[in-house]
Amino acid sequence: MPTYQYECKSCGHQLEELQSFSDPPLVRCPNCGKDTLARVLGGGGGLIFKGSGFYGTDYKKSGASTESSPTPEKKTEKKPETPASPPASTESRPSNDSKSPPPKKD
Repeated sequence: MPTYQYECKSCGHQLEELQSFSDPPLVRCPNCGKDTLARVLGGGGGLIFKGSGFYGTDYKKSGASTESSPTPEKKTEKKPETPASPPASTESRPSNDSKSPPPKKD
């Protein structure tokens, strides 16, 4: 059953009334007794699910921490360090410093 908000046009008195959908709207103000009570459009209430039949993770804030399920620690495995390979020796390489022109093809 929804809760409706009413306001009296004469005295400005406001009230909330729990009514069925099929009930006629109220017209008589309980404060001044005049038939100037009007239903006000309200924002409505939020829907809240409570009880043991709902999951604990439903409708939680995004920043909330979960104490029941801690995050597992990440283990980093250290790899053994391999020694750097020695630099290649330049003794066995031929030198390209010769200034002779390349052979011509016929």
